[in-house]
Amino acid sequence: MKSGKLMLGVVVLAVLVGCGVWAYYHVPFSFANFRAQLMLADWRRIGLALGCIYLGYIFRGVRWALLIRPNKKIPLFSLVGTQVIGFTSIALVGRVADLARPYMVSKKTGLPLSSQIAVYIVERLFDAGAMALIFSSVILLAPVLSPDSPLPHAEVFKKVGYYGLAGTVAGALFLVMVRLAGDSVASFFEGMIGVVSKGFGHAVGEKIRGFRTGLNTLRSLKDLAVMLGLSLGMWGLITLAYLNTAKAFTASPQLASMTLAKCMVLLVFSGGASVVQLPVVGWFTQIGLVAAAMSSLFQVAPEPATACAAMLLIVTFLGVIPVGLIWAQLEHVSLRKVAAESEQEAEVVEATAEEPGTV
Repeated sequence: MKSGKLMLGVVVLAVLVGCGVWAYYHVPFSFANFRAQLMLADWRRIGLALGCIYLGYIFRGVRWALLIRPNKKIPLFSLVGTQVIGFTSIALVGRVADLARPYMVSKKTGLPLSSQIAVYIVERLFDAGAMALIFSSVILLAPVLSPDSPLPHAEVFKKVGYYGLAGTVAGALFLVMVRLAGDSVASFFEGMIGVVSKGFGHAVGEKIRGFRTGLNTLRSLKDLAVMLGLSLGMWGLITLAYLNTAKAFTASPQLASMTLAKCMVLLVFSGGASVVQLPVVGWFTQIGLVAAAMSSLFQVAPEPATACAAMLLIVTFLGVIPVGLIWAQLEHVSLRKVAAESEQEAEVVEATAEEPGTV
């Protein structure tokens, strides 16, 4: 597994270097203009954006504390540190540290890691649903929100908005089915997929049972509404962070007049670029992809596009690092150790779940 990740890192690095060399000879770029864009930026907006991101971590901590409340009642804000340290670990170590948060919560609360991985899955599902709901709502209302600054390729994005809304509704119905009859749903998919591959069918069935374990923390419609509200609030803050960061570049007319609809498109591109997040290398990949999206979709010049993409990365992803490092020191947490141990423990949990007769 580690050799495969190393090979992936080498391939991504080679592609990045190749793209950099190509861009150096084919894309005109003025570093003086790049520096000027940063100097002329409205740093009050950037500070506000960073504040939104920090507040979002509090939302995350409260949400996780409420998700585990049926199993163990803990103070609402007691898990904020695990979120901050966990995302700091991802920023510095890469996606290999993605399970650091459930691992640290497990250590802090004494609950089994398997239960916290289930909570992590539910958390991600709420994230995806909240983001899709906000994106679809904004895109479908784009003509009302921005009559003087139309969304490029509006017809395409409107279709995506409809599909996103339909997918969110379908996902919500599926989760309700899993919550009410998880074993039956798991057995159904296990049997259907098992006709083609018994091993894959069993794996899908176990994943659905894992969803059910996490969803068991939602005991009522009130719990569901609270989780949805926290998720929408958090992603609303993230959206505001993107919007304020883009509008901070006042020297670029296209960025200074950024609309909410365009901001949602930018957020989706940024989220897609961060899926494979390698340490350090992935930072530049994300900057390049987001800057390219701004240039092609919104006709932003290369210099302000790159400056804005870099600042978006700093505000939304890397800005947590200073606080996270200090918090980790105070709690005597080694980020690399947590990343390695969480991955090893998760593999043990997965192996145990795949044993015959184990649920």
